Amino acid sequence: MFHIFTKKNFLVDHLENFVDMHNHILPGIDDGAKTVDDSITLIKEFSSFGVKNFIASPHIMSGYYPNTPDTINNALLQVKEALHKEGMESVSLAASAEHMIDDNYEHLLETGKVMPLCKEYILVEMSFLQPPINFMSAIIKTANANFFPILAHPERYTFLHRKPKKYQTYKEQGILFQLNALSLGDYYGKSVNKVALKLLDEGHYNFIGTDVHNMNQLKALKDLTISKKTIKSLLPIIYDSIEAFY
Repeated sequence: MFHIFTKKNFLVDHLENFVDMHNHILPGIDDGAKTVDDSITLIKEFSSFGVKNFIASPHIMSGYYPNTPDTINNALLQVKEALHKEGMESVSLAASAEHMIDDNYEHLLETGKVMPLCKEYILVEMSFLQPPINFMSAIIKTANANFFPILAHPERYTFLHRKPKKYQTYKEQGILFQLNALSLGDYYGKSVNKVALKLLDEGHYNFIGTDVHNMNQLKALKDLTISKKTIKSLLPIIYDSIEAFY
């Protein structure tokens, strides 16, 4: 355990053997790690508190990050080769993607160019300001393609803060929720934190990921403290994340 001589409850003390299924540690293909050295530095820092299992999830976003299975797998190979050179054989690294639901998402789905998580899940996101007009169409097509849709960081969509009943509607429609670990503090702002704790208290989250892009965010994660009540609600989600993606 870490921070053993303090009274604070650090989130990272509960993440040993965790599987991080949402992060941006692959180099040079989105707004995450820029170089292979950046990727290795992030992975080493994760390893310092016991996280050595990763499913990288770079953005696929039309017009901004037009990634494909080829670009993602090429970046994955670069990091795996570097891990081998570093002797970091205990690190498990696979790749998926965080798919923006935009005007190209359904085409990617229909042509088999999505990057699923463990073959059965698709991690999706949308604009923080408003839902895409094809949101439900995309969700239905995702399910029809035999994937379970996971909505990344639902607590961060500010337009939903004004329509909290939408969260229940999404859950009833079969959408799974992934919590961003940093939402448990004030990193994204107090309103995001408030919604995250409410959704956690209501049992809406299925999984948790870090969504780490850089060392500043990873430092914020290491410094994050949470209440005993939050830990109690969070532990089953951590365990479910390990079980689903290990």
